[in-house]
Amino acid sequence: MKRSELTFSFLLVPLDYIMIVLAGVSAYYIRFSKFTTDIRPAIFDLKFGFYFEILLAVAALWIIIFGFAGLYNIRSARKIVQEFYRVVLACSTGFMLVVIFIFLQRELFESRFIILAVWVLSIFYITTARAIVRMMQRYLFSLDIGVHKIILIGKSKTSEILKKNFLLQKKSGFKIVKEISSFSHLEKDNLLKYIRENEVDEILQCNPNLDVKEKMRLYSFADENHIDYKYVADLFGTKILKTEVSQIAGIPIVEIKKTPLDGWGRIVKRFFDITVSTILLIIVSPILIFTAICIKLDSRGSVFFSKKDDNSQLKRIGQGGKAFHYFKFRSMKPCTDNLRYTELADRNTRGDGPMVKIENDPRVTRIGRFIRKYSIDELPELFLVLKGVMSLVGPRPHLPEEVAKYEVHHKKVLTIKPGITGMAQISGRSDLDFDEEVKLDMYYIENWSLLFDLSILLRTPMAILKNRNAD
Repeated sequence: MKRSELTFSFLLVPLDYIMIVLAGVSAYYIRFSKFTTDIRPAIFDLKFGFYFEILLAVAALWIIIFGFAGLYNIRSARKIVQEFYRVVLACSTGFMLVVIFIFLQRELFESRFIILAVWVLSIFYITTARAIVRMMQRYLFSLDIGVHKIILIGKSKTSEILKKNFLLQKKSGFKIVKEISSFSHLEKDNLLKYIRENEVDEILQCNPNLDVKEKMRLYSFADENHIDYKYVADLFGTKILKTEVSQIAGIPIVEIKKTPLDGWGRIVKRFFDITVSTILLIIVSPILIFTAICIKLDSRGSVFFSKKDDNSQLKRIGQGGKAFHYFKFRSMKPCTDNLRYTELADRNTRGDGPMVKIENDPRVTRIGRFIRKYSIDELPELFLVLKGVMSLVGPRPHLPEEVAKYEVHHKKVLTIKPGITGMAQISGRSDLDFDEEVKLDMYYIENWSLLFDLSILLRTPMAILKNRNAD
């Protein structure tokens, strides 16, 4: 564990306490300010000294709640959206405990406004203070202070993605200091020499196809040299991330858990989809109208791509392998869709799986190239979310002929509704291999949470704006 991580985690405890107290003091003076009393006069006498003593005790209780909420986990810098989610959850829990305590005492606190104000201001103050701390931590990362030094082992598409990510995000807290293709006996000796002469924190094994013996040999090497060992999970490893260990007759039994989207998770996700898609449709309605006009002026044909070349309905495969009527803005010339399987088949750059992607696609119109690049052509999918056949976040919806070529382990992605955006879109979009895309979708299915959906949605605009191939 890096010393800087310990320091920042330790500093968060007194910082949060000060912010809670500051929120309480601010709420008190706001309530008794001339502006507030002119609107609603204070008909009670709440002495600041008495109030401040209660505030100090409540702040201490909230810090304990923050600890249980995981806000003091010692780890590298957490995403600000995750930080905010946990702060709101912890503050809300503390707020409810105060309300319950007042109710059980059968006494009404002199000011409901102060209680509510403390709750709101605590969330604001704590989130702001923690954001400043995380900015300081990331600034130190840019100066190479507190950065995790990583040795990357294995040549694969995954290792290239990690290298690119660490190079682009210098404030992520990770830095690749050495890279080797395999862990042979010769490389082991060279690696041992390097570790003795340089600072190394982690070994990251990026070849998911490494056999068990070599993995154990690599783990033992890391353990002997007091270095953290991490590895990229293979498809099956990703599939069984959610497990639960129980005992039957004293024997440990590992159960592979289903997606958290079963039961209440599905209800919460559906409510979230309806609410957010409705808001987004209102916001992007001018873009929808303007795009429709541009498509109509640019080329002949329908505004929407909703029918195949033979005039039959366009279908995509949804949850449970069921087909549904699909549509989006038209980005190609009319009656050219099927050319991907005939005249343009030799231009397919996705030979790794069932999907088809045509390089320098001649079927795409001028407007179509632009709306594809920025995913504007997919905005009408918001209506499909409202209809209930798609979700805001999930695996991308694939064609029936693509799904027909799925291998058995690929069909896991059909257990939930397809999404407008998802792990694949924010992690590489069309640049990912099909198996890598499936890995990401499986991880999402096994680890779904409302916070996860919100994080993906917030990261989607930046992923779209990156310069990637979208033809």
